[in-house]
Amino acid sequence: LFSLCDRMMNRTAYFYDPDVGNFHYGAGHPMKPHRLSLTHSLVLHYGLYKKMMVFKPYKASQHDMCRFHSEDYIDFLQKVSPNNMQGFTKSLNAFNVGDDCPVFPGLFEFCSRYTGASLQGATQLNHKLCDIAINWAGGLHHAKKFEASGFCYVNDIVISILELLKYHPRVLYIDIDIHHGDGVQEAFYLTDRVMTVSFHKYGNYFFPGTGDMYEVGAESGRYYCLNVPLRDGIDDQIFKITIILDAMNCLTAVFSSKQRVVPRVF
Repeated sequence: LFSLCDRMMNRTAYFYDPDVGNFHYGAGHPMKPHRLSLTHSLVLHYGLYKKMMVFKPYKASQHDMCRFHSEDYIDFLQKVSPNNMQGFTKSLNAFNVGDDCPVFPGLFEFCSRYTGASLQGATQLNHKLCDIAINWAGGLHHAKKFEASGFCYVNDIVISILELLKYHPRVLYIDIDIHHGDGVQEAFYLTDRVMTVSFHKYGNYFFPGTGDMYEVGAESGRYYCLNVPLRDGIDDQIFKITIILDAMNCLTAVFSSKQRVVPRVF
């Protein structure tokens, strides 16, 4: 048992770019990439890096990002900067770049770094070079095909899932962020090859306002979208990770067998 656990720990790939924490969304903005540097410091000082394979990831290209996003949108992200944004007024509005998703120095570079790490993780999983891939910089699940949303510009999750689908017939995506994973859900809403499951706060106009239990997918993807909307006040006793894991084990078995998933309310 211990040798198996050791082998699994050694098969964990951890992707970290030392420069990713240097980007800044702007004064007063709640999204702070610097926290990634703090997280990495914990990994180092607790010695967790000894249990993992550590990689400095490559940067994602425009071509990589256009696997999901439109070329016009990615081209805009590459060209716009705080110094020239006055000349992109129409594009800023069209691509929803502004208040929540500001233009900041190195915007495209930031997107390239976190997306590249997630994509490299998916590639290693595909080639069975690791069993677990970790990229704390990724997970920007609100970005849409044609626009930014909720502090997210490039949806590295969707791009990575598309990479996984090259080698795997189906992918189960589980989102436990406080916000609904709307960008990922929207991307795969019509297919049965990806099942999206999201646990999130819902109601009282909480962002993004989507993710009720009646959003179940459509066409081939009907019943391959599962949302667990939660209200304020949930505590540790109710939100037990063990309960979630047990539910996910059952769901994984059903999804793997290609049976239809019918949501139930508890």
